[in-house]
Amino acid sequence: MKKIRYAIVIFTLVLFTESCKENSETDSKVLTKEISFTKEASGTLKKAETDSIIATLELEIAEGDYETQTGLMYRKSMQANRGMLFIFPNEIRRSFYMKNTEFALDIIYLNSKNEVVSIQKNAKPLDPTSLPSDGPTRYVLEVNAGLSDQWGLETGDVLNWEKI
Repeated sequence: MKKIRYAIVIFTLVLFTESCKENSETDSKVLTKEISFTKEASGTLKKAETDSIIATLELEIAEGDYETQTGLMYRKSMQANRGMLFIFPNEIRRSFYMKNTEFALDIIYLNSKNEVVSIQKNAKPLDPTSLPSDGPTRYVLEVNAGLSDQWGLETGDVLNWEKI
């Protein structure tokens, strides 16, 4: 009788261990799946003074709680001609951070007229530090770090965008 109990305990432990191992492998596959870019809008950045085009971008839209809270987190990179546009229902001072964002970004804050209010340049990957806007914003555009300098983007410049 003692041997049967011992065999049942061993058998249960083996099943439990294999089950945990299987779940762990499944979980790691889910967590490592790359989130792909989805083009949902087109955007054109323009100089405020001359109306000349600075850059043309493919945009992924983040609106609603889940999308705006997640943003570009858990992604490895983004192509230079792409960005993520966050759309909020109101215009207030906003603050973003880079927690769980694995590549450096320029965070461009825009008001309800789509004008650049301020830019947080070269936001460091995985940094939980708060990166606030200099004024009320309704939209936030995230692009690869260094692009705002490359473009010569300044306060007052405009992002014209349209959902597709």
